[in-house]
Amino acid sequence: MSLVDAYRRGRSTAARLRAAALVLALGVPLGGCFITQTYQRGYLIPEGALDEIPLGAAQEQVLIVLGTPSTVATISGEVFYYISQRTEQTSFLPQEETDRRVVAVYFDPHRKVQRIANYGIRDGKLFDYVSRTTPSGGEQQNIMGFFVKVFKPSGL
Repeated sequence: MSLVDAYRRGRSTAARLRAAALVLALGVPLGGCFITQTYQRGYLIPEGALDEIPLGAAQEQVLIVLGTPSTVATISGEVFYYISQRTEQTSFLPQEETDRRVVAVYFDPHRKVQRIANYGIRDGKLFDYVSRTTPSGGEQQNIMGFFVKVFKPSGL
């Protein structure tokens, strides 16, 4: 190997090292700019809590298991609503909603659990994740539509 070849090889190695140092110097600070954070707002249902509330359970048992509801409705029977929303934000970008849930516990006139629904949005429509159905029209649909509109961000 000639002296010129050794000089060129050493120069290309130094250039590679400088390029790697530049990538690291710029990459580490910029890598922190793309951190995604998740935010949970409202009521967070504990894992398996809905399974602890059988049909016919007393209203007091619902309060013990799920706690105080976000809101209560008394239209054609009493209903407890537990409302939650999950959003994500990447760095300086605006927050984007990733999930919204309204758990509704319906009671009969004797304050026993008649039905439990876990409403969310699927394909842009209101969807009950418990019965796996889309609610039909009526008073209940109007109330759930209200919750969807109130808590609906501009992105959905």
